[in-house]
Amino acid sequence: MYEEDRPKFIPRRYTSLRSIPAYESAVKDSFERCLDLYLCPRVRKKRLNIDPESLKPKLPSRKDLKPYPVACYLEYRGHKGAVTSISTDASGQWIASGSSDGTVRIWEVATGRCLRVWEIGESVQHVAWNPLPELHILAIVVGADLLILNTGLGTEVDQKKVKELLHVGTVTTSDDKTPAVSWLQDDRYKHGAIRLQHFKTVSSVEWHRKGDYLSTKLTQAVPFKLHGLPVTSVFHPTRSIFFIATKKNVRVYDLLKQKLIKKLETGLREVSSIAIHPAGDNVIVGSREGKLSWFDMDLSSQPYRTLTCHPKDITSVAFHRSYPLFASCSDDCTAYVFHGMVYSDLNQNPLIVPLEILRGHSSSSGRGVLDCKFHPRQPWLFTAGADSLIKLYCH
Repeated sequence: MYEEDRPKFIPRRYTSLRSIPAYESAVKDSFERCLDLYLCPRVRKKRLNIDPESLKPKLPSRKDLKPYPVACYLEYRGHKGAVTSISTDASGQWIASGSSDGTVRIWEVATGRCLRVWEIGESVQHVAWNPLPELHILAIVVGADLLILNTGLGTEVDQKKVKELLHVGTVTTSDDKTPAVSWLQDDRYKHGAIRLQHFKTVSSVEWHRKGDYLSTKLTQAVPFKLHGLPVTSVFHPTRSIFFIATKKNVRVYDLLKQKLIKKLETGLREVSSIAIHPAGDNVIVGSREGKLSWFDMDLSSQPYRTLTCHPKDITSVAFHRSYPLFASCSDDCTAYVFHGMVYSDLNQNPLIVPLEILRGHSSSSGRGVLDCKFHPRQPWLFTAGADSLIKLYCH
């Protein structure tokens, strides 16, 4: 018979019982039975040889994502202390800076010329330019006071409108409660100013997009109930929504209904800064541990992407108004520029690509870059350092 036609078991003849040999597969069958009892796999899996480069996400080339700031083009010199805050006006022609030397300066962006200098008298914490191009007003945070200053720029019609707005009449209250803020006319400055005296130290100020409202962050008092001390706040770019960041979370409030809409769980050790995308559906949050979290408001209350970029504290984050760019600056004397494309298709996730590391500032008293802002129209980035310099990075 052929081999394949033979039966599996072929009987054999033995002369006696003791001549019958032992079962030749007895040990193997016992071993496989033990494997079954221990639930061990019988198939030996081969090791997969995977190229580590193939596991990296496929990102577009940086050449295809131009323009973005790559090199230092101009330096603004004049401050004698650390530049704590900078702000660009709506036209992009002027930039304001506040310093720990007690001065506020207005610079011409294109030439680096210092146009005006105001002696405030104490360290300036924050400066913010009014977002309306016809209102050349600068908000300045000094200790427990908020100074709303007329910069004197613009036409005569603009100046007339600004002076009417900065006139304070008699303020009366219907109840006996002490007002939280005292409005005073400050005549020490040439073009006029208003001083808002708070009962606690003010650390930052943010303008509403329409330029008729502003918010100040106190160290211990905010109009909403918060579980923790507020760190910073920002207005929504298009809707009546207000973002307040505490050390652990970001709370989103509806200003018209005065209720909590959403709570963003950052998972960070301590939040330091926050910025809103111009479309209003995405938020970036910087932390004291050097991590940057991107939140998609329509996706989840958890971070969509967390980037570990800086070895030291992140001091400020910023979005560009029109270009798909965002940046972060840190005490490690660097500023990171990222490409952040947000698509109109809700099924497509945002594209985040690291672009450039901007260096040039030197460390002073353990501090590095304290603030960063984008130019309103050009893909340029301004950075303010503890080394008393302001740098402009261009493409």
